[in-house]
Amino acid sequence: MARYTGPKTKLSRRFGIFLVGSPKHFERRSYPPGMHGQKGMRRKTSEYGLALLEKQKLKAQYGVLERQFRRYFETALSRRGITGVTLLQLLETRLDNIVYRLGFARTRTAARQMVAHGHVKVNGRKNDIASANLKPGAVVSIKDSPKPRALAARQMEATQIRTVPDWLVVDRDNFSGTVSRIPTREEIAPVVNEQLVVELYSR
Repeated sequence: MARYTGPKTKLSRRFGIFLVGSPKHFERRSYPPGMHGQKGMRRKTSEYGLALLEKQKLKAQYGVLERQFRRYFETALSRRGITGVTLLQLLETRLDNIVYRLGFARTRTAARQMVAHGHVKVNGRKNDIASANLKPGAVVSIKDSPKPRALAARQMEATQIRTVPDWLVVDRDNFSGTVSRIPTREEIAPVVNEQLVVELYSR
């Protein structure tokens, strides 16, 4: 399973917005990385550069590399509706993201690891594919074993102040959650202008 293994907080510093890594480290060093970062020196960015930056932000947020991201775009393009919104919905309904949104993991990276280690079930069956897209009605649960439940319990302590989105229903006592519907763009509240991403791939 391909994934980014470099310094994660550095990605957030590059984009000037917290996406991945350590919030504390980002707050302490929120300026861009590099020897001139603290001086606030930035090059002028072209329209193409802005669109590319938006795409890179979205990839970093969900931990997706280029080949897989392009497949998501092609799938979104082939479906009815607004391509940019469909792209966001495909990313948001990934299994690892749903585990994160339900509060069973502090970060998407931790959620992906839980899925990859076989700690997560979908509709009662083990699913170790982090990129699996879930449909409305899907039930996500943590495996009923001491180690996965203990791990999820620790993560939930750290995420209990985080609001679970309305398109998900969580049952913390039973370590489970249900996808009630596909989220709207407003519920996803993207940190990027997805239309620029669509225009970039349409060039």
